[in-house]
Amino acid sequence: MTLREDLKNPNSHARSLTKAFTWRVTATLTTAVIAYIVTGEIGTAAVIGGIEFVVKFFIYYGHERAWNLIQ
Repeated sequence: MTLREDLKNPNSHARSLTKAFTWRVTATLTTAVIAYIVTGEIGTAAVIGGIEFVVKFFIYYGHERAWNLIQ
């Protein structure tokens, strides 16, 4: 199976990982911008965004895989 076919398969791990990654990029940028607006510090905003990216990436992936168990 090619990567393209794997990404089209709603039950594939590659699709779940790709969705988790692309969502995390979007959500993390939003969080970092909000953190910067609140704190006024780019360093603090970057740290908050970095921590949030890693933690929520794995949470989203687990959530996505759990939903795939429901048939």
